[in-house]
Amino acid sequence: MTRLTLRGYFLLACCMLSSLAFAQEKLELDAVYKIKNEGKTNSQVEDLSFHLTDFLGPRLSGSTNLRNAREWTAEKFKEWGLQNVRIDSYGEFGRGWDVKKSYIAMKAPYYAQIIGYPKAWTEGTAGFIDSEVVLVEVNKAEDLEKYKGQLRGKAVMVAQAPVSLTPGFDPQARRFTDEQLEALKMVNLGVFRGRYTPAQLEAMRAQRALDAQLSSLLLEEGVALKITGTRGSFGTVFHTRAGSFSTDKKPTLPEMEIAMEHFGRMQRLLQNGKEVRIEAEIQVEWLDDDYKGYNVLADFPGTDRALKEEIVMIGGHLDSWHAGTGANDNAAGVVVMMEAMRILKAIGFQPKRTIRIALWGEEEQGLFGSRGYVEKYVANRSTKEKKAEWDKISAYYNIDNGSGKIRGIYLEGDDQLVPIFQKWFTPFHEMGANTVTTRNTGSTDHVAFQAVGVPGFQFIQDPIDYGIGYHTNMDLYERMQMPDMQQAAIIVAAMVYHTAQRDEKLPRKPW
Repeated sequence: MTRLTLRGYFLLACCMLSSLAFAQEKLELDAVYKIKNEGKTNSQVEDLSFHLTDFLGPRLSGSTNLRNAREWTAEKFKEWGLQNVRIDSYGEFGRGWDVKKSYIAMKAPYYAQIIGYPKAWTEGTAGFIDSEVVLVEVNKAEDLEKYKGQLRGKAVMVAQAPVSLTPGFDPQARRFTDEQLEALKMVNLGVFRGRYTPAQLEAMRAQRALDAQLSSLLLEEGVALKITGTRGSFGTVFHTRAGSFSTDKKPTLPEMEIAMEHFGRMQRLLQNGKEVRIEAEIQVEWLDDDYKGYNVLADFPGTDRALKEEIVMIGGHLDSWHAGTGANDNAAGVVVMMEAMRILKAIGFQPKRTIRIALWGEEEQGLFGSRGYVEKYVANRSTKEKKAEWDKISAYYNIDNGSGKIRGIYLEGDDQLVPIFQKWFTPFHEMGANTVTTRNTGSTDHVAFQAVGVPGFQFIQDPIDYGIGYHTNMDLYERMQMPDMQQAAIIVAAMVYHTAQRDEKLPRKPW
């Protein structure tokens, strides 16, 4: 007969408690059936995706298009019968910025179109530019001297490391395998080590200092346009920003990012002593009429006398970068959450708790919208001051990893939730969603809620080609996986349904 150790008894007790919690958790399969049927037969995923991308266009933080998107989504919520629809300011964001015209081409040694886009919040050029290109090569501070007095009115390229794009031998699109999903359940208890060594950090600081000196020189010299290569392949341009949206921003150069293949061609020509000329123009408009940032909020009011003041929240960020249309980052997440709300309204659901959708503003610049909402209504993460909604929110669910299928959920280290979500995911195993992990995941709006002790969750999603397409000029409607988004909306609707109907709010970790 095998004798159990103390550790064995502990593990057995944990398993028994987990099994008991699983058995006791309610699962309303009649409601799941209605949600599945509505999501499959009357889906509006394609129509919502079209309007948020092709029709409304890129939605850079503070831009006119983002303002239009806020108005359009608010009207859609009203059309569906949601209540307390409002475009709610969370506080100050900064200056808005629109691109009115953008063009660049090489005209010598021959004419060639160039794939390029103005960096976000860059200044416009002083009219049309027809200029030779100067290659600036700076490896140390002393190298700056030779360019003084040589660059006024010129287009400038700052030399980058030798351009070498690795062939894509692996598939661009992928789904999680069963083995990878199983591995996500394993929590790594290894000692955390920094990403960089002290020597690497010192080298990075030195390079940043040299870059700042170079930027100052180019500005003082009166450079007409700075041309920068960007990571990406086959004409994909990853976004960055040149200027600042701050209301007290300093002057910056007009700057354009171009495809690495086109940057590499011009750099090689110049390094081999050949003349390169370009023509270009950037026209921008600064929006100084309103410096506030906003979220779009709408409610599906609760009906239970005791629970209707409590809230289940879902959301995704409405803003995007500006060269594509922000399809997978994050129109897809917005569409899934909007469709989940539509499904719940369409099936005649009468939730016990209020369900609130939030379309966040300015996530790409640092979670401005969600953090502003939390600061305004939920809690101050610095002082730990609790506000009106802190004890009312049962959970916040977020989508911001593209348009791939939901395969499970990250529980942010809360073991209490494992049996609950395992039960709720049971009807969706056939749809490929059965992974419940206590691992954390970051970099999006659920983090704002977790930071103040409110349960906030991001779903595990198939990456498809998200990693090579988000924040780029190719983040367009064609990248969106419509059947996957239908699956995701159905699952989100079911999770929200059970959270709203549960006798108690979801358990919380200590804050």
